[in-house]
Amino acid sequence: MRANWFELPVKEMDRAKNFYQSIFDIQMGDNMEIGSAAMSFFPFETDASGATGTLIKQETYIPSYQGALIYFSVKEIDDVLPKIETNGGKIINPKMSIGEHGFVAHIEDSEGNRIALHQQAV
Repeated sequence: MRANWFELPVKEMDRAKNFYQSIFDIQMGDNMEIGSAAMSFFPFETDASGATGTLIKQETYIPSYQGALIYFSVKEIDDVLPKIETNGGKIINPKMSIGEHGFVAHIEDSEGNRIALHQQAV
């Protein structure tokens, strides 16, 4: 078994979408309405390993600093951290070594969700 999907709650879809597109240099999917939810999907490849997910805005989804922590794999944390605060987020724990497993950093996104960055050891 492995995790294969996540949903990150947002208050303002465009603000959150701009945050993630800017810090990760990605293009998110067009906003989509599914029932009473507005969603924008992170890029994914059907045959690639790892989980993907969506930003979601719905009355029952509330951004949170507490709860599950999602780690995003990045090539170089030092390339991402300078973009966090200029795009409305906060650096909670700067880049730190986790030994043979690489490096991590914890941040808060533009919506108040706590997320993490992971860089593999070279």
